[in-house]
Amino acid sequence: MSESATRFDHTVDVLVVGSGGGGLTAALKAAANGLDTLVVEKSAKFGGSTALSGGGIWVPGAPAQRRAGYTPDPDGVFEYLKTITDGLISDARLRTYVDVAPEMMDFLERCSDWFEFVWKPGYADYYPELPGGSERGSTINVPEIDLRRLGAEEQNMLAPLSLAPRGIWFAPKDLRLFYQVRQNWRGKVVLVKLIWRMFRARVFGDRMAAIGQSLMARMRLALAEHDIPLWLSAPMTELITDVDGRVVGAVVECDGKPLRIAARGGVVLATGGFDHDIGWRRQYLPLLEKDWSFGNPAALGDGIRAGEKVGAATDLLDEAWWFPAMCWPDGRLQFMLNERMMPAQFVVNGAGVRFINEAAPYMDFAHAMIEGQASGVDHVPCWLVTDIKSFHRYVVGGHLPIPKVPFAPVPTGRKIPQAWLDSGIVVAADSYEELATKIGVPPQALRNTADRFNSLAATGHDDDFNRGDSAYDNYYGDPTLPNPNLAPLGKPPYLAFQIILGDLGTSGGLVTDEHARVLGEDGGVIAGLYATGNTSAAVMGRSYAGAGATIGPAMTFGYVAAQHISENSNREVTA
Repeated sequence: MSESATRFDHTVDVLVVGSGGGGLTAALKAAANGLDTLVVEKSAKFGGSTALSGGGIWVPGAPAQRRAGYTPDPDGVFEYLKTITDGLISDARLRTYVDVAPEMMDFLERCSDWFEFVWKPGYADYYPELPGGSERGSTINVPEIDLRRLGAEEQNMLAPLSLAPRGIWFAPKDLRLFYQVRQNWRGKVVLVKLIWRMFRARVFGDRMAAIGQSLMARMRLALAEHDIPLWLSAPMTELITDVDGRVVGAVVECDGKPLRIAARGGVVLATGGFDHDIGWRRQYLPLLEKDWSFGNPAALGDGIRAGEKVGAATDLLDEAWWFPAMCWPDGRLQFMLNERMMPAQFVVNGAGVRFINEAAPYMDFAHAMIEGQASGVDHVPCWLVTDIKSFHRYVVGGHLPIPKVPFAPVPTGRKIPQAWLDSGIVVAADSYEELATKIGVPPQALRNTADRFNSLAATGHDDDFNRGDSAYDNYYGDPTLPNPNLAPLGKPPYLAFQIILGDLGTSGGLVTDEHARVLGEDGGVIAGLYATGNTSAAVMGRSYAGAGATIGPAMTFGYVAAQHISENSNREVTA
């Protein structure tokens, strides 16, 4: 919409569209720089995909690391990112991320006492063996918080679709140890912690939340502390441009009425990706069969489309933050993460053969599925094959390997849940040949794959795919074994778990520069328009540096956008 054809109903310096981590960081920075700022959110709930996430923030050199005496070399981090992005991302964008991300976190800590960031070493970068990668990791987290601190705003925060039982919450390190409940005393301690948390919640009314829920609760509290308005149920319908093509505002629906909002400094699009527009997604990746995204249900690509209408370029629209998963018959999605790091398991395609290091980072695993499917061999779905001993020893498919507990919120006991077998998503058999027939792969091929895997596992090294060589592989493995990720399968029955192509959200979108400015098809800057998070084409390219490599860039380039606006805004309004 052209500015000349409209009058403005409301004027601000900065209009932020979207209320996830990237949008609220932009708002906080803009307000701190003295700019009149408004956040509008399409949904009736704030928080976006960040609220549904693990809440990790990948920031090498963050203040929390420095306080612990660890500061990764910025040049090394830059080289690491340059290597994994394989020439897809400009040096300027990568260097901005490396240099500004720690500054962004320092700003948030100074901005509000609600922000507490901690670093606990041990969750390695996803490619720690590469130059600049780190076995200690650079994932920053926030502590848990009681959601009662939000007051009336608690009901307005987007919550996960499948909520844990009241009182159950996991700090980042808890989850890893919980998976070791049958392997060491630390796992049992976490189980006791969970029982205690449930007791406290029932007796004292605690409403504790961790990971992404805690991060977004803190963001919202900081927003309120600085009196930054947040309009919910206020979708942006289009951008407003002037005669020169500069973005000068947007049309926002509020209480069913369109409001024309002027943005003297600029508009920051932080609306997320197009996770659940399955038609659009299939256009760019036809093999995607169904809506298997864990992303924000409201993420339908609104910001990307609005940018395209004013001439913005797009990139990586066939890409996503892929995450192999299980999909139950009722449509419920379940991550497939720690299972792929278990020692006594392997994954096969439709030909009954292995095709990747099963413990590889989830983006790499999914890319192997996509490339394999394109070759004409079924890889979507593929199947994780394991044995009954692993079922009794490890957390598999959400089953907790402890004695049967009546009315437990998750499956327990020694028997394979009949509902699993009835679903067809989990298959059991007394031989590899029988299992192969049930999952539709060649019986002899599966037998040969099992024999080969077991012989390699007996030696302690996976000569075919090097599973267990990377510190990343080991994270959810079995620490009691010489190779935490490798052991032969034992006696039947054998189990097969179906793996589909899930994702945490799309990662392609509007093309931006190192200042988070949106670029046009001709490569020029669209003045007044900025984008961050999944609305923009990812600074990680087709890769994933480490846990939190979605939220870290979203927050960083939200901060960058606000800073650039404050340095370049003349704050003139033409109504």
